[in-house]
Amino acid sequence: MKMKGADILINCLLEQGVDTIFGYPGGTVLDIYDALYRNGKINHILTAHEQGAAHAADGYARVTGKTGVCFATSGPGATNLVTGIATAYMDSIPMVAITGNVGLSLLGRDSFQEIDICGITMPITKHNFIVKDVKELADVVRKAFYIASSGRKGPVLIDILKNVQTEECEYEPAKPERYKALPVKKEKLEPAIAAINESKKPLIIAGGGIISSNSSSLLKELYEGIGCPVVYTLMGKGCIPEDDRHCLGMLGMHGTVAAAKALMNADTIIALGTRFSDRVALNREMFAKNKTVIHIDIDNAEIDKNVRADIHVMGDMYEALKTLIPELNKVQRAEWLDEAAAWKAEEKLKKDTNLLAYKIISAASKLAPKDIPVVTDVGQHQMWTAQHYHVNKPRLFCSSGGLGTMGYGLGAAIGACFGTGKPAVLVTGDGCFNMNLNELSTVVTQGTPIAILLMDNGVLGMVRQWQKIFYGRRFSQTTLNKKTDYVKFAESFGAKGLKIENEDDVEPVLKEAFEYIQKGEGPVLVDCRISPDENVLPMIKPGATYDTQLLKMEEN
Repeated sequence: MKMKGADILINCLLEQGVDTIFGYPGGTVLDIYDALYRNGKINHILTAHEQGAAHAADGYARVTGKTGVCFATSGPGATNLVTGIATAYMDSIPMVAITGNVGLSLLGRDSFQEIDICGITMPITKHNFIVKDVKELADVVRKAFYIASSGRKGPVLIDILKNVQTEECEYEPAKPERYKALPVKKEKLEPAIAAINESKKPLIIAGGGIISSNSSSLLKELYEGIGCPVVYTLMGKGCIPEDDRHCLGMLGMHGTVAAAKALMNADTIIALGTRFSDRVALNREMFAKNKTVIHIDIDNAEIDKNVRADIHVMGDMYEALKTLIPELNKVQRAEWLDEAAAWKAEEKLKKDTNLLAYKIISAASKLAPKDIPVVTDVGQHQMWTAQHYHVNKPRLFCSSGGLGTMGYGLGAAIGACFGTGKPAVLVTGDGCFNMNLNELSTVVTQGTPIAILLMDNGVLGMVRQWQKIFYGRRFSQTTLNKKTDYVKFAESFGAKGLKIENEDDVEPVLKEAFEYIQKGEGPVLVDCRISPDENVLPMIKPGATYDTQLLKMEEN
């Protein structure tokens, strides 16, 4: 049947199972929005800003495992997506960003709101397309979704010229092509099998690839079968229950003492779906020195990029573990597990509970509705949440890890709510919140039940902490001096506003906030007044070694 390009686009999105789109209309996408209106089968969430739409598509993808979709017009609309696209790219999140552009006759003439968005986004997408011929549109959309969701997942951009949206051509419906990972042959895994079987003290480092490949159940089978402890990266949070005796928490600059001690004492490192970022492999030359490093990852570019592996396996994580696990000796390394458990117990006893931020986040972890997503922005509150908010299932933790995007949280929380159909908790800071607080209008308009825990210390906390430790307390431009009353601000937007000023407020205020979102009455903002001198500990500067980190941890 003959259709206009805009209608072909909407039908192709329906083919791919798209049920929700986040976006903002403008001149070059008017025909797309008209087709969306006339079709009426896809839920569209109008955000306050295109960056919020990109982050919402990202949050939706993280909690569902599906490909998130966002729309924007040309020029500034398209460039406003860039930070959100880069955020998804760094964390391997499947997303399709669809932009409009000027018509073919105006292309390349510096026309109104014309921009080369494909050129701009080339380094931060898996692939991007500019569609100049309506006959190519359906195939491009289908390819884009396949690329975004296959292999190492990531964002894809489609830029559709305005004339393509109005021109007609034949449209033939097609079933979506689903990515099927190739099996990982036993021969490729034999060195890893031998090394693990011979190991006395193996340690698993679980990265975001475990969650991306839906391999948490196989991870459990692996660590229980070989009787070893597990540490996770920030992107891997949720791949193992925090209260599992094998779990030692997060590894890295702000990781747990138990995780660091396990790394120092292990003889074999089994790294699963992690890229060994500088926040984990603090000193890449010294990281895991004199240990056998086994690295399994889907992306060949990550092998030996940051840490040289003694044994590497390239392939889909689920397929690799499915082949690996039956070949391993089922050994309960009880002495090694007991040693690791003792470190975990000792750390729990020593944990500093005097800081109000710790108490708020720990209490939120216990009081929030079960199995709802928790989203963070970036900074001290992000690390406090990673340390103290228990996440026991995959796809319930959303945070910008690789790019470290301040202002990510509120948009991502919107996407997480629509993806799960549940309330969400957002932990943010006053610095991050001020970057994209306009999305509170979206949350209120949509009646989205988000509990926003705003860690309000009046400073850019993490940057100030670095200035305190490494720059002689020269606090250059990290005191915000905002005069905002966040409770009144929330109420002016139509949200509920609450405040925590001391320890006695924590439990009753949080209970009120969580009861409010459970009733589906909309968002609530809790202004959590904390000291600017509350720090994230442990901490060590990138480039240090883990033995140095252990010394600093013990001092703290």
